Amino acid sequence: MTAADPGIGVAAPAGNGFRDTVRQLAAAQKTAARGAPAYSRYVNRRLGRLLAALALHAGLGPNAVTAVSAVFTFSGIALLMMFPPSGALGIGVALLLVVGYALDSADGQVARMQGSGSAAGEWLDHMVDAVKTSALPLALAVGLYRFGTVDRRWLLVPLAAAVISAVLFFSMILTEQLRRQQGLVSVAAPGGRSWLRSVLVVPMDYGVLCLCFALYGVLPLFLAAYTLIVAATAGFLLLASVKWFREISAFPPAHGRAGRHSRTEPSAPTGSTTGTGVPQ
Repeated sequence: MTAADPGIGVAAPAGNGFRDTVRQLAAAQKTAARGAPAYSRYVNRRLGRLLAALALHAGLGPNAVTAVSAVFTFSGIALLMMFPPSGALGIGVALLLVVGYALDSADGQVARMQGSGSAAGEWLDHMVDAVKTSALPLALAVGLYRFGTVDRRWLLVPLAAAVISAVLFFSMILTEQLRRQQGLVSVAAPGGRSWLRSVLVVPMDYGVLCLCFALYGVLPLFLAAYTLIVAATAGFLLLASVKWFREISAFPPAHGRAGRHSRTEPSAPTGSTTGTGVPQ
């Protein structure tokens, strides 16, 4: 593989110590998105920076870091199905998920330092995110059901979380793509730091969800915290969906393409397919 290969990547410059690499990563850090929650902005990115420095010194590329992130995350998810709830299990799962999330931040930082970012790398990163988003609540439901540790009605909470998380993940990405198509500022575009806004959206922060599993040994407390997170995320999805729909309804039709509610629809030529209007 070449030096620019996103799998292996480029090692840190010769003579650079670990601290020097961390400082270089901090200088190259992109500005946080306007709506970034507090944990993701102030904790996870810094943890990711340290892990990115380790990856650079090990000669790992961003895709390799993404793969390691997936190993940590899905190991934690698998443990939820394999063992009954306990304090040790909860702390172990929380640590695995937290490290996996930090590595999810590290892969982008490694790509920026190496100049090895690619569309394929972004696709891989989003695919891993999409799988873990639904797999985590489903694994929790399986574990709680398998070991019979709670009333079965509680299983509705993680099952609802699986649906809510999947819909939120898809709608955020679709909204961002439709905004970009109109030449508007992306939902994830960098912006001014708002401490209050970052704190207000903490319940929707994936990092907080990871930490929540540290309470898994005390099920009543865990279920209360987890249900609060799911309810807050559902409320955010509802309010955001109304806002996004109103915003997108004001978009003009795509040039040269009939909208869904147009009176006439041009027929597609033989052998062709109609597009979705969303750049892939």
